[in-house]
Amino acid sequence: MTTVTTRTVEYPADNLTMIGYLALPAGAERRPAVLIGPEGMGLSDVERRRAEALAELGYVALAFDLHGGRYLEDPEEMVARCMPLLADPDRMRGIGHAALNVLRAEPRADPDRTAAVGYGTGGAVALELGRDGVGLRAIGTVNALTTGRPGEAARIRCPVWAGVGSEDPIMPPAQREAFTAEMQAAGVDWRLVVYGGALHAFHHPPVDHAAPPGVGYHPRHAQRAWHDIVALLAECLPVTD
Repeated sequence: MTTVTTRTVEYPADNLTMIGYLALPAGAERRPAVLIGPEGMGLSDVERRRAEALAELGYVALAFDLHGGRYLEDPEEMVARCMPLLADPDRMRGIGHAALNVLRAEPRADPDRTAAVGYGTGGAVALELGRDGVGLRAIGTVNALTTGRPGEAARIRCPVWAGVGSEDPIMPPAQREAFTAEMQAAGVDWRLVVYGGALHAFHHPPVDHAAPPGVGYHPRHAQRAWHDIVALLAECLPVTD
């Protein structure tokens, strides 16, 4: 294991002051960089640990914020905040661009070697960065099979990896089919992994507050999805590149 350093970073986005979490690998040289987007509840220790894990692997990692430093435990409040956001690609892009600008401005980050990984709403933000033509090396999402405005997926310039639980009621088969049809029609280099028996947010450890129906942790698939994301980064954004 290498020694990582971490700090919070404040930046404006979506008319809020966002509070992201930056993790830096040991050393002084520039490294490839990864954005990490959280589920709809917002930035939590789960994403902070993922940022630290990626820094251990040699990446500069920024877990970005969705709600101005808040974590939305109340499912109704979370839905009320996220549904309008998910319906507004320009707002999602604004949140993504603001975080990406912070990441690329970090002296340890190589601004020409970046990727975006996101879960749920954070994954939708990552996809909208791709649909906006941002020069990413890879996009990885879990529980984020969102479709965009017609034709804009053709602007995605990197491989897209997506993971979803087979029993996810929020991302049902019809949503999977719409997403894959969009990616295929746009000529994107895409992959979809369906994790058998898993519900929505299967990657997220149990929480000590109410969760929406259809959500459930699946520890084996959570580990597999993380390994798949790390493999995507190793393929498209190697630390030794």
